[in-house]
Amino acid sequence: MRKQYDFSKAKRAKDVPHLARLQAEARGKTRITIMLDNDLLMTFRAKAEAEGIGYQTLINQTLRGVAASPPVDEATLRRILREELKAG
Repeated sequence: MRKQYDFSKAKRAKDVPHLARLQAEARGKTRITIMLDNDLLMTFRAKAEAEGIGYQTLINQTLRGVAASPPVDEATLRRILREELKAG
């Protein structure tokens, strides 16, 4: 590996058609690194394949749904537990 590289003749991503397309598709998204349990990842991959979408898209949809739903308060939790115990 060189200590220095000459980028004087390099093109900007917006001037390379396939890179410009990738950048346009990624607008509003940020690349991150996340560690997930293997079994959880396998579950998302299987479900995504069955739905015909990408597993990262499915993870994003799931997180968006959870973030949009209000947190469960104590009264709601108690009501649900009573209903479940009564049904069981």
